[in-house]
Amino acid sequence: MALGFRTDVGLRVAAPVVFLTALAVFPNQAGAWGRNAHKLVVNQAIDTLPQDIRGFFESYRGVLLQHVLDPLDAVAKTPAEKRNDHLYLDKYGRFPFDALPRSYKAAVDKFGKSKLQANGVLPWEIGVYSQRLTEDMKTGRWDEAKLDAAILANYVADAHDPFSTTENFDGKLTAQAGVNERFGATLIDRYSSFFPMRPNDAAFINDPTDHAFEVCLGSHSWLETILVADRNAYIAGKSYSYNDEYYDRFYNQAAAILIRQLSEASTDVGSYWMTAWINAGRPQLPH
Repeated sequence: MALGFRTDVGLRVAAPVVFLTALAVFPNQAGAWGRNAHKLVVNQAIDTLPQDIRGFFESYRGVLLQHVLDPLDAVAKTPAEKRNDHLYLDKYGRFPFDALPRSYKAAVDKFGKSKLQANGVLPWEIGVYSQRLTEDMKTGRWDEAKLDAAILANYVADAHDPFSTTENFDGKLTAQAGVNERFGATLIDRYSSFFPMRPNDAAFINDPTDHAFEVCLGSHSWLETILVADRNAYIAGKSYSYNDEYYDRFYNQAAAILIRQLSEASTDVGSYWMTAWINAGRPQLPH
């Protein structure tokens, strides 16, 4: 599994015509969570950690906030990196998508590597970076640990993005082009100061890859509700434009899901960090 990381193409436009033009040039690079979403998640994740390790992550908050965006930057430079930030579950039948093995080897044997990479390898990428962070901490490679913790945070956040779990990631299959950006970037940019995010304390994760699959399934279950909210907010305006009134209506209908997903992403990022530290043997962390 050739796994990597890094960035966003900046397709953050509300006007459908502009969005579709950009989509024609970069058909597989549209993402939902924007840069502010990833930063919100990292900031909140640090506060979920126990005192034993919070100081390390607090000391490097700036580094984490900078490098959590590395996987977004990578996609612009190397489009093939897009495979790492999603898992199109609906390519594997119907919920709960039991046709897709959670073992990477078993999945490759069943579907072939090319199909897996085309549909995304997000849960396995989370497993890879969880193990990398564990090895970094076990061997005292603290510079690498900071970077791998940030990249892991990006992918864990992606697993909580409903649009990372569907081939309708950009809304084009339901004539709602750009809904992912409106939900995961524009709503956050407009209303994040009103977000009552309340992540739980970090908890140990028994199987990082399996947990990532469960997160993707949970995220996928919110898709239809978000799509309905977007359609209702658009139609209710009668002017049929993504204006301030549309965003107010969309926020009122979709904010609970958005805040829930970001809060749970923060909890899980902290949990993955803590799990790596525990699995590394609870080493003393530098501050």
